[in-house]
Amino acid sequence: MSTNGNVLEATGVTKRFGGLVAVNDVDFEVPHKSIVAIIGPNGAGKTTFFNCMTGLYKPTTGKVMFDGADITAKAPHIVTQAGIARTFQNIKLFRTMTVLENVMVGHHCRMRARITGSVIRTPFVRREERQTEEHSRELLNLVGIPRRHQDLAASLPYGDQRRLEIARALGSDPKLLLLDEPTAGMNPQESEELRTLMDKLRTERDISLLLIEHDMKVVMNVSDHITVLDGGEKIAAGSPQEVRENPRVIEAYLGSQA
Repeated sequence: MSTNGNVLEATGVTKRFGGLVAVNDVDFEVPHKSIVAIIGPNGAGKTTFFNCMTGLYKPTTGKVMFDGADITAKAPHIVTQAGIARTFQNIKLFRTMTVLENVMVGHHCRMRARITGSVIRTPFVRREERQTEEHSRELLNLVGIPRRHQDLAASLPYGDQRRLEIARALGSDPKLLLLDEPTAGMNPQESEELRTLMDKLRTERDISLLLIEHDMKVVMNVSDHITVLDGGEKIAAGSPQEVRENPRVIEAYLGSQA
């Protein structure tokens, strides 16, 4: 963790696609053990900014620091090993694998078995697989999927697929979890359950969370800090109350929801 208490710091991050500036000179931080939200209208650059944080995109300019180390433009697997996990706006599960297998895949970057040991099935490999399976079941229970572990991921209801993707991300034992529209497609009860889960991850597991979310009730109730993007630029940042009352935010995004 950096000396000023932030687990993630982005400085001057810009991402251009040819002549299009998707993210423009954004400074951003996530304090340790906090829940931070990024909001803004469609096309504001939120997911592009997420992708710059997680190695899917290389920032055109700017720097990304995580846990005191420079991860700017590092490959996604390096970012995951460093301690950042994420979900996606469009659910990306291994649909023909079981629910349990999907979560076990999330542990891969923390497993120590090598190819030779896996082929000959050494005691160490068998023990590690048992431990991984046990931990995966614990994570499924944590996110609210206590059954159907042997069902195919594609057979789960939409809300459970969202939960499964979170469980798989938690399998990598992250210090920072990025959630891209986690309540999309959920009913109010499911959204409230997810809000409770996010708070539990922060308080009980010391995980910092960064989310993109359009459900303003979830954002305002769970976030410690909110950053607002519009047209690729940061137009506001502050507490939920400060953001709710900001005229630029009301004009750009909240509208009647304010």
